[in-house]
Amino acid sequence: MNVLIIGSGGREHALAWKLAQSPRADRVFVAPGNAGTDVDGENVDLKPDDFPALIQFARENDVGLTVVGPEGPLAAGLVDAFEEAGLRAFGPRRDAAELEGSKVFCKDLLRRADVPTADYQTFTSPADALKFLKDREDVPIVVKADGLAAGKGVVVCSGREEAIRAVEQIACQRVFGTAGDRLVIEERLDGREASVLAITDGRTIVTLSPAQDHKRAYDGDTGPNTGGMGAYCPAPLVDDEMLHWIEEHILVPTVHAMKRARRPFRGVLYAGLMLTQQGPKVLEYNARFGDPECQPLLMRLKTDLLEVLEAAVEGRLDQLGPLEWDPRPAVSVVMASQGYPGQYATGHPIRGLSDADALPDVKVFHAGTKLHEGRVVTAGGRVLNVTALGGTIAKAKLNAYRAVKCIRWSGAWCRKDISDKALQA
Repeated sequence: MNVLIIGSGGREHALAWKLAQSPRADRVFVAPGNAGTDVDGENVDLKPDDFPALIQFARENDVGLTVVGPEGPLAAGLVDAFEEAGLRAFGPRRDAAELEGSKVFCKDLLRRADVPTADYQTFTSPADALKFLKDREDVPIVVKADGLAAGKGVVVCSGREEAIRAVEQIACQRVFGTAGDRLVIEERLDGREASVLAITDGRTIVTLSPAQDHKRAYDGDTGPNTGGMGAYCPAPLVDDEMLHWIEEHILVPTVHAMKRARRPFRGVLYAGLMLTQQGPKVLEYNARFGDPECQPLLMRLKTDLLEVLEAAVEGRLDQLGPLEWDPRPAVSVVMASQGYPGQYATGHPIRGLSDADALPDVKVFHAGTKLHEGRVVTAGGRVLNVTALGGTIAKAKLNAYRAVKCIRWSGAWCRKDISDKALQA
């Protein structure tokens, strides 16, 4: 079977690498891909939003399954377009992808389904949002842009003044464009974060090993929010008992609520959770594999991923046996360009990739890279996901950072504390 992956980031490189390992995968295409996917698959110079061209390519190249990586094409209806063309695609349809595409829709659905989440208010008027903040007690709060903002539309504020600035930036200055047409203002939850991803066909849920992302830019969870600076898997914060509770009280009710709303959810249901003293609560849902959680997850997954995704598309996940995992933990460190998540330069040659990839139990997944005159150069803010296995989380971290030290380009940087939370736990 030929497979087409949509996207160009580290998640898509991990998907291409894992799907290419399936004995049933003949050719793995990635549109548009990056310098790494061109090694583990075949890049196709097509944009993720060019639906007619993607459909034409899939038809002409006998693609049996298309896997949509990023949230943008899902929210725009790429799966709908493929299905209407008689082609199979893994991911939620447009109406189901609104679970990620609209914070307001997500919060309202969680409230109706009685799924634990933070108390919140929604606003369409900046003036009303500012009045709400000025009239309430000065407490820590979270301000969210309603729409997609590349993982950066959530501002965690220590008090009123920060929240007012966040509202002004999102709703008045429109730093995230139309994503700021509506706002969610919610209580700030205290606790520790974890990510629980599940693959579902709308009826059956296959829960993956829990992971933990690191959203803030700098060590110690300081600095601005990013798309993610690293992740590790499994997350010891979520033991088997808690995972069962999350399935029963969060994932299953959400899938049922989507079905009742006549928006059946098929694809990856990603719950971003805060583990509070009152129990796990949903911070947000994503409608696709997390990036960078996907990288350590797939590094550990031993089951044929193509078989799992195909079963989800065909509605027969209940016929799959338990997933098989490498018992060793995995740690993934994001190497970023100087200036990220703000402005950054591109085009810097990257050195040492082959040295890093040659280390045992290491895989360097490319994110913001491209080939230029035969050399791999930077082409984004998050450039590489250096991922490693180890007998313990501490050893996996050591292996990952040993590989990081092999790689150089002008302005390269990373957090130094990825997975330390697991060691503290």
